[in-house]
Amino acid sequence: MNTDVEKNAPIIILSHPQMGENIGAAARVMRNFGLVELRLIAPRDGWPNENSTALAAGAFSQMEPVRVFESSLQAVADLQKVFAVTARMRDMEKPVLAPDRAANELYDIGVSGGRTGLLFGAEASGLSNGEVARCDAIVTYPVATDFCSLNLAQAVGVAAYAWRQCFEQKQKQKQQVRALGNPLASKLEIDNMLKHLQTELSAAGFFYPVEKTVVMMQNLQNLYARTSLTSQEVRTLRGVIKALAKGRGPTAGN
Repeated sequence: MNTDVEKNAPIIILSHPQMGENIGAAARVMRNFGLVELRLIAPRDGWPNENSTALAAGAFSQMEPVRVFESSLQAVADLQKVFAVTARMRDMEKPVLAPDRAANELYDIGVSGGRTGLLFGAEASGLSNGEVARCDAIVTYPVATDFCSLNLAQAVGVAAYAWRQCFEQKQKQKQQVRALGNPLASKLEIDNMLKHLQTELSAAGFFYPVEKTVVMMQNLQNLYARTSLTSQEVRTLRGVIKALAKGRGPTAGN
């Protein structure tokens, strides 16, 4: 299966889901954000459920096969960390996490080889106290206090989005670490490149009218400032400028 998600991404677990449509919609939004493993605990209408197909929009064919369990204990038995997603505060001594914090903790556990899950309750009743007690932390959303009930698939979507955002940030951090062997260009390197570029553009008659030279160079400077060039990339660009300038005659590129 081709997927751009981390190997040990959290598993979505739906406890006693009532409607096949909600299961299908949850699968769709999971796949939208790169999550591919769904588990069901005693779905009311059984499984497979033909009502889930249309709402899934093809997601099931791009995910791991849905696994069905009789109890929450069985559904989480092979996992190292499970967070309960619930709007109701419980009288329990458990960490209460926002979605972004939860996603980061689950990511770090997954990177270290642990398997994790997010447990969601039934549409009408939510999670039981027993199910929450089995979890390591509670995840809550900053919803309006006077209207805090989300559709099951919407609740899954918020968590899936938070996970994806975390995943993207971690990938950028990895790229930055890899770039340490080829450090970002200094301001002096970029400034010298821009001076080189301005000299050759002036020789080519690019700045017309001449009075716009300053503004046009500022635009080019802003363009390069957005690219986070490395030292190697600056050297490459200067080589490109020099090579192009050679085509203008014997005095070009000096």
